[in-house]
Amino acid sequence: MKESKTLEFKEDMTSSFLKTVSAFANFDGGRIIFGIADDGTVKGLRDLDETCLSLENKINDSITPKPEFALKRNAENRTIELIVEPGDEKPYLYKGKAYRRSDTATVEVSRLELNRLTLSGMNLHFDSLPSKVQNLSFKYFLKEVEKTPGLASVGNKALSIFELYAKKGEYNNAAALIADKNQFPGIDIARFGESVNTILERKQFKNISVLEQFDSAMEIFKRNYQYEEISGSRRVQKERIPEKAFREALANALVHRTWDIDSDIRISMHQDRIEISSPGGLPDGLDAEEFMKGRISSFRNPKLGFIFIRLKICEGFATGIQRIKDGYRKTEAEPQFSVTDNSVLVVLPELKRQSTKRTTAVPYLTLEEKKILDLLDPTIMLSTNELCDHTGYDKQKVLKILKSLRDKQLVLSIGRTRSVRYVKAPD
Repeated sequence: MKESKTLEFKEDMTSSFLKTVSAFANFDGGRIIFGIADDGTVKGLRDLDETCLSLENKINDSITPKPEFALKRNAENRTIELIVEPGDEKPYLYKGKAYRRSDTATVEVSRLELNRLTLSGMNLHFDSLPSKVQNLSFKYFLKEVEKTPGLASVGNKALSIFELYAKKGEYNNAAALIADKNQFPGIDIARFGESVNTILERKQFKNISVLEQFDSAMEIFKRNYQYEEISGSRRVQKERIPEKAFREALANALVHRTWDIDSDIRISMHQDRIEISSPGGLPDGLDAEEFMKGRISSFRNPKLGFIFIRLKICEGFATGIQRIKDGYRKTEAEPQFSVTDNSVLVVLPELKRQSTKRTTAVPYLTLEEKKILDLLDPTIMLSTNELCDHTGYDKQKVLKILKSLRDKQLVLSIGRTRSVRYVKAPD
């Protein structure tokens, strides 16, 4: 058992554990086990009763508001497990500050993260807040409404039907996002040739309706990844990458991204794949495992998500990831997903990529694999510890990534056991 984002060891009880209580209550919950050293060695506590009472008093006196927690004693190894539940009354403050977990460390949240926690505690979302700009027009949105079955006759009532007003009758941020002009970032598309050094096309769609951004990106996709093939006397529509998969990945990126930071959704179009990187990581309450399996549909921007569903752009009820995977059913190619605290990356490979042997094509890499590979060179050897220092990853994670890179024949290991070093495989 090792420390993780949701597990921390404390050999003794010091006030520093209260920062971790704040972090667990503010985000995904977690456990702190007292009586165990950082390396996992069980040390035990002298007085379990006194420690439990002290822990309870410190949490009740120091964390505001009071978080939900439980204490479990283990008389056999004389440890105490503190279980902290993710709370509903965020932010949970220790000495006036809120905290979060960063891998196995506990750090203070940024002002932006604090604002998000406050909104979450009030059961509000960014897209429901009043827009800073109220002089808005909705020509593009209303045209989309007219084209949607069942909505053609609603006219200007669409603004109310789609909940584009805040409580005081002002436009909310969801309205600003779909307005013809806005102050928000957008989508940055780069189409590459045989390598990233050759840019064939570069388009940026920003400060315009997210609906127009979506349609513009779809047009570039269709132009470059769909074609007609003559079969007998007929022309048959073919696709190099499933349109359904790209459509869902793009819609998910727009609906789930954070809009309160000035960062674009980045779409990298390669000859053998498309990479879609969305800023902001996963919404609160949705972990990587749930995201991959499509168990929960948790919109970071529920009003924007509602618009996309009503306009038949994407599906609700957690079908997005499954629909992306369904696009590759009965093929050897598989989409890849990489989730970090700050981004979600979806890689959509070309359907014709079926060989598992190494070719001249660039293998598909996660963000973590790219980070490790960028540090390596055919002429420079680095140890596991050096890679840990450069990336901030723990040793177990680095070893897992290195194994994946070796399997893809991109990294070579030199030496054995403790003296092993790693280099980038020559081209």
